[in-house]
Amino acid sequence: MSLLERLNQDMKIAMKNKERDNLSVIRMVKAAMQNEGYKLGRQELSDDEALTVLARELKQRKDSYKEFKSAGREDLAEKLESEIALIETYMPQQLTEEELESVVLETIKEESATSKAEMGKVMSAIMPKVKGKADGGRVNALVLKHLS
Repeated sequence: MSLLERLNQDMKIAMKNKERDNLSVIRMVKAAMQNEGYKLGRQELSDDEALTVLARELKQRKDSYKEFKSAGREDLAEKLESEIALIETYMPQQLTEEELESVVLETIKEESATSKAEMGKVMSAIMPKVKGKADGGRVNALVLKHLS
């Protein structure tokens, strides 16, 4: 089942069960996917493209969550926390620290990178491998650790 089909199915369930918060989040994610489709000039997004949109939506909410927490807005932070949890259910299983480190080391070896100056080359080779499975910040930190 594609990501869009899962979203549609869950949207119907949320409507039937009158889960307004879940319904709102699912609609926002679907709208973001639809907007991306318009930008690309297509009706349907591939699962990979849909995953990219989903990851972007998740990152935006995580950033906002940090801002609300630091500003002391617990009410808004709690709402975002539930949105983040819902969106994460649609994301692929995240890589463990060991799995991610193995991918990083393997890619550094493939790219024959030895210094921080080659970090961009390594990052651009790693990110497609871990798309949706690891946060870019985690990847960046590991690459930096192994290239220094």
